[in-house]
Amino acid sequence: MRKLIVLTFVTMDGIMQAPGGPEEDEEGKFTQGGWSVGYWDKVMDTVMTGQMGHPFDLVLGRRTYDIFAGYWPTSEDPGADALNKAKKYVASRTQKNLTWENSVLLTGDIAAEIKKIKAQAGPELQVHGSSNLIQTLLKNDLVDEFWLKIFPVTIGAGKRLFGSGTFPASFKLLESKFSSTGVIVATYVRDGNIKTGSFGA
Repeated sequence: MRKLIVLTFVTMDGIMQAPGGPEEDEEGKFTQGGWSVGYWDKVMDTVMTGQMGHPFDLVLGRRTYDIFAGYWPTSEDPGADALNKAKKYVASRTQKNLTWENSVLLTGDIAAEIKKIKAQAGPELQVHGSSNLIQTLLKNDLVDEFWLKIFPVTIGAGKRLFGSGTFPASFKLLESKFSSTGVIVATYVRDGNIKTGSFGA
């Protein structure tokens, strides 16, 4: 079984929309795009290099795929080679022409398709961006790990990491560290059902 890992930049109040730039995702008249940029440091470079420095495939929503496909194929930035070589599974109802190498279109029942992919042999599956797709993954309990970068900002409105349809689940903290700018880097792994109780018992 292949692990499905969500790598996400998120604010303290749970917003994951457009961390990388003002025009990255303006849906809903979002005006705070680029909120992660001012908090980048060497710790973040090291973390991202480690998390993407081994074989992986990608599971992406259509908007994130379009952003990545418009940049990484011609980029000389570190990490470009790994992203270009990775197989890209793209969930979309509208995108028909996938021009980025090693791209596979997923249609129909996306949750069922991803379950099939997870059951196949291969490297881990990483989800970057893809806020709408993540909601489908969360509703269907398909996320095995979260690799979170929690930034010391609040925005108040925008696309949230955990929507109202999230499957109730317990996670265990495997690792945590923090950057020089106050970003918390935390790795959580799926850990069964929620453990409930009462302090009054």
